[in-house]
Amino acid sequence: MSEFHLAAEFFPMNEHDLDQVAALEASLQPFPWSRGNFADSLSAGYSVWVCRLGGELIGFSVVMSVIDEAHLLNIGVAARHHGQGYGARLLRNAMQAARQGGATKLFLEVRPSNERAVELYRHFGFRQIGLRKGYYPAASGREDALIFDKELA
Repeated sequence: MSEFHLAAEFFPMNEHDLDQVAALEASLQPFPWSRGNFADSLSAGYSVWVCRLGGELIGFSVVMSVIDEAHLLNIGVAARHHGQGYGARLLRNAMQAARQGGATKLFLEVRPSNERAVELYRHFGFRQIGLRKGYYPAASGREDALIFDKELA
């Protein structure tokens, strides 16, 4: 593991992070969440985190919890840091925060075309439990979503 990898730190997202998080999301997604979506997540009290490497914001996650279930709404890592383990660390952090918040199960949706993310979730023991037809906007209409879940207990 490199020193840079070990230097990654996680912090609860705050209002000062919103512009950077929205810009990172826009660099990753053809149909990104807006700054307002992230601000709403903060206001709603969701578990929202940023990952920083030497002060640079390189990732984020957003988890909504209701009673004993949590839903990973969004997660992203700067493209130049893909394949370096930061997505896995963000996912672990999101699962730990959900567990600490009382969740016993975590749900998420993912595009089938996002093979790297599908592989990551399966590696962490998520299992596909369903399919949402036409869930995501796509360049050529709509794309389905795979629904995954994982027991956190």
